[in-house]
Amino acid sequence: MLTSPLDTARDLGRLQEIVAVLVRHGLGDAVRRVGWADLLEKAGRLVHWDSAAELARLPPPLQVRRALEELGPTFVKLGQILAGRADLFGPEWIAEFEQLHSRVPAVPFEALRAQLTEDLGGEPSQVFAWFDETPLAAASIAQVHRARLHDGSEVVVKVRRPGIHPVIEADLRLLERLAARAVRQWPDLRPYRPVALVQEFGQSLRRELDLAHECRQAERIAANFAQQPDIVIPKVYWDWTHERVNVQQFVDGIPGGELGRVDSAGLDRKLLARRGAQAVMKMVVEDGLFHADPHPGNVFYLPDNRLAFIDFGMVGRLSAQRRDELLKLMLGLVQRDASSVADVLLDWTDGNPSTQEDRLSADVEAFVDTYHGVPLAQLSLASMLADVTTILRRHQLQLPSDLALLIKAFVSVEGMGRHLDPGFHMAGEALPLLKRALRARYHPKVIVRRGWRSLTRLADLMAAVPDDLSRLLRNVRHGGVQVHIEVRHLDRVGDQLDRAASRIAVGLVVAALIVGSSIVMTVRGGPLLWGLPAFGLLGFLGACAGAVWLLRSIMRSGRHE
Repeated sequence: MLTSPLDTARDLGRLQEIVAVLVRHGLGDAVRRVGWADLLEKAGRLVHWDSAAELARLPPPLQVRRALEELGPTFVKLGQILAGRADLFGPEWIAEFEQLHSRVPAVPFEALRAQLTEDLGGEPSQVFAWFDETPLAAASIAQVHRARLHDGSEVVVKVRRPGIHPVIEADLRLLERLAARAVRQWPDLRPYRPVALVQEFGQSLRRELDLAHECRQAERIAANFAQQPDIVIPKVYWDWTHERVNVQQFVDGIPGGELGRVDSAGLDRKLLARRGAQAVMKMVVEDGLFHADPHPGNVFYLPDNRLAFIDFGMVGRLSAQRRDELLKLMLGLVQRDASSVADVLLDWTDGNPSTQEDRLSADVEAFVDTYHGVPLAQLSLASMLADVTTILRRHQLQLPSDLALLIKAFVSVEGMGRHLDPGFHMAGEALPLLKRALRARYHPKVIVRRGWRSLTRLADLMAAVPDDLSRLLRNVRHGGVQVHIEVRHLDRVGDQLDRAASRIAVGLVVAALIVGSSIVMTVRGGPLLWGLPAFGLLGFLGACAGAVWLLRSIMRSGRHE
């Protein structure tokens, strides 16, 4: 089933809206194949199958991007996430996803007033010395207003759009069930784990809906930069910050995309590019907590060549183990160790039973040779990452979500750096930090501490072996050991067998009706219909109806295949 009865009743209206948009943009075939059209028709909802002729002729990536834009904030956010998944999509898809933006018309302030008053604990005109009812910016999830506290501090007030939460929850439920249905319909999608991808996206989007969570992440990153005055993170005013609203320090700087103002302000472009790259590398390599969306709209340039980062709704995390793997990958690239690089990629992707490791190693070796002899300071990190994701896509390997965010952050920062300074090289700025991290990783104290931790873990494991063995034997004696065997595509085979059995049954009934009706036709007496024995004629009509249904079922099945 695509949805449970409860969710079907709750989300039926939204489902009809989604289907209408997809059909209008020439994606009606996909709607049929995932079963949404049948679901709506069973519920008595009409589906209009007319698509705009000009939209139906567009390339599929453009069709999908325009449909996502029309479907609203959940799908726009999904497209923005997918823009960083070059391991899953080709360049033409990524180019379209990157054009998705969250800017939408602002909600009139009167529609916000009741919710904002409830969250602030009073009218905005009373809580603040001054409040601008005209929004400074508006996005799909929230909009921002300028204000001034009674102590004179300039702040921005970020307000979540009223009524957006139930719409997003309905969209996420439908997306999760769509992903499950897609895996059953197209088994080749299984290596890309669409259900897990949608679940991770849902967790990320729900965190982004919590505006207080954004501020907690901002304060953690601010603490990591406490000793670096050239990096500014806005202060949070917790007295007025809650799930649906937050209040932060107003950053009066030059937006990252307005390079003309950078020159007129007398700022050093090269220094700004270096500081931005070093800040992101520090977040990744040393802190393990990084801004996952450092595009020009989220970066401001301040006097004295300082930088400010804003909007921490999307934050990536890297465990200590993941950071060690990242260092191992960089070391393998520098030392031309293709097997080491392939091992890291397989660890990152959890492998794939169909992956041929020798072919993967050959592709990685060719990739490493491409950059052999190129000074590290001149490497293009964006090009290297694009090549890595191409290899992953060729071998049907998928990156974990934290690494996909990392790649997106690196590519964004390198792009901004090159806009500031055409001679900027992200890899060159990363080299000192990587060397420092490698030295710290192999410091004697660190090695001893890592070894002691491993020995402790091994001792705990050995101590638990007798209890685990005793428990296993006890379960065997009581018949408590179960073996689960999973046969791939077995569900699909079962469905095909069910359909085949139904067709055979109908075929037998049709044959029986034909034979029985033929016998009845030869028997004289009984009621007549149009001069023919009525029961025989009705039997033939029933046989014709069954034959038509059987032929239609076979033809529909062939089209789906």
